[in-house]
Order: sequence, then C-alpha cells, then structure tokens
Amino acid sequence: MSTTPVDFSKIQQTSSEKHLRTGTETPLIRIEPSHRWLSLELWEVWEHRELLILLAWRDIKVRYKQTTLGVGWAVLQPFITMLIFTGVFGRLAGIPSDGLPYPLFVFTALLPWNYFAGALNRATNSVVGEANLISKVYFSRLIVPLSGVVSGMVDFGFGFLVLLTMMYWFGIGPSWGLIALPFLLLFAVATALGMGLWLSALNARYRDVGQLTPFLIQCWMYASPVAYPITLVPAKWRLLYSLNPMAGVIEGFRWALLGKQAPSFPGLAVSILVVLVLLLGGLVFFKRMEASFADVV
Repeated sequence: MSTTPVDFSKIQQTSSEKHLRTGTETPLIRIEPSHRWLSLELWEVWEHRELLILLAWRDIKVRYKQTTLGVGWAVLQPFITMLIFTGVFGRLAGIPSDGLPYPLFVFTALLPWNYFAGALNRATNSVVGEANLISKVYFSRLIVPLSGVVSGMVDFGFGFLVLLTMMYWFGIGPSWGLIALPFLLLFAVATALGMGLWLSALNARYRDVGQLTPFLIQCWMYASPVAYPITLVPAKWRLLYSLNPMAGVIEGFRWALLGKQAPSFPGLAVSILVVLVLLLGGLVFFKRMEASFADVV
C-alpha cells in the first residue's frame, strides 16, 4: 500500500489563514511593568477581588487551624493583656484613666491596637509568604498585603463583641460619637496598609525588616496611649505626638464608645495628613518595587 506524503507547512498555513478569515486568532498579551511613577493601576485590585477574598479567608483558616480555642484566641489575647495592664499600670503604677474603669479604658484601646499590630505584621510578611504564587502567576501584587490587612477584621469583630459586653457590665453606654466608628476603623486600616506597603516591599529584598517589625510594633505600642491617657502628654508636645496616627485612632475609639473628650481637631488633622502621606507614598513605592518581587523572593 502506498502512502501520499503530507505537506504540513500547507496545513499550518491553511489553519492560520482560516483563523485570520474568521477572526479567531489568539491575541498576544504582553505584561510589562509601568514606567510612570503615579501609574498605580488600582483597577486591577477590583478585577482580582475574588483572589483577595480567597487569600484573606485562607489566612483566617490557617491562623486557627488545629487550635482548641479557634477564634477564641482573638478574644483571649487582648483580655489577658488587659488584665496584665490593669494590674501593672492601673494598680501598681496608679496611672489615671480619665475617670473611666481602667479595664474598660485599656480594652477600648487594645481593640484597634491589636487589629493594627496584627494587620501590619501580616502585611509585612505577605510578599515573602506568597513567593510561590507571585513567581508563577500574574495578578495585582497589591492584593497580597491588602489580604493580610482585611483578614484581621474577623478578630476585630469578636473583640468588639467582648467590648460591648464589658460596657454593659460597667454600665456605660455608647455616645452619639458611635457614628464616627467606621471612619476611625478605616483610619486604622489605612495606617496598617500604608506602613505594610512600605515594609512588605522592603522585606522582599531585605529580610531583616521582617525580623525588626515585631520589635517596631512593640515600641510603637508604648508610644501610643494604650495604657495611659493622652492627657499625661504635656500640652506643648501633643501636636508633635499626633504624628503617631494610632494616637488619634485610640483616642477616637475612647471618645466614640465611652463618651470621653473628643480628640483635638489640629491633632487629628496632623494624624490624617501623616496617614495620607504614608498610604500614597507606600502605594507608589510598592508599585515601583513589585517588578523585582519574582526575582528576589
């Protein structure tokens, strides 16, 4: 039996011509880093929002996987910290609490602080932790630190329920300032994300940053009015003290929930300005560094 030789070049050419005639030729998509400093491409975060939700939910499950108490740790940790602070600073040191029960005074500050500390720590290590995903698949890298910030909302929610229970126990109801609570929470989110963008990009290249971050968070806590009221800070230094944005967040929580004196407007304005600079600068810096993530992680 004889066989007729097949000219594969003609078949390939015919196939290409068919695709051209029908308009079904596969398009070529080239992915390149932007060369413009302010090209943040935030729309990509919205396009990959399903991945953001997936990474945040995975972080929550991994955090409490194979734990006996599960999400109870989100309540137990700040509660034990409150007891220690009450015994050391409230009883032994005699630090005032602006006429409020000291346990409630401290726990109201620990609620936003613990969220900020956890979100900042997760965001800092997020790029290194997702090295396998970053080196294989293209997506908006902003999703990685953002997922670490978003996943802390679950812990915040459980802690908020405990705070409401404590307020009922001490007979203190929320003030009309409660309507400002979403803004204050957004303020804490922006602070954690702004710092997290800087530190996560630096940690991808210099791993010392990941080792330094817990120490930085610990020092930052004592520089914030968690265990003491802001009234202990001399009046002439309070505007400078407002360069710490968490000071405005913590005092805002105490005002919104416990009816404490409202934060000063000049100090709050300074804190907002600092957060805006941190966030915008962090976005630009992160976008400029993300082109090398796949090579260095």
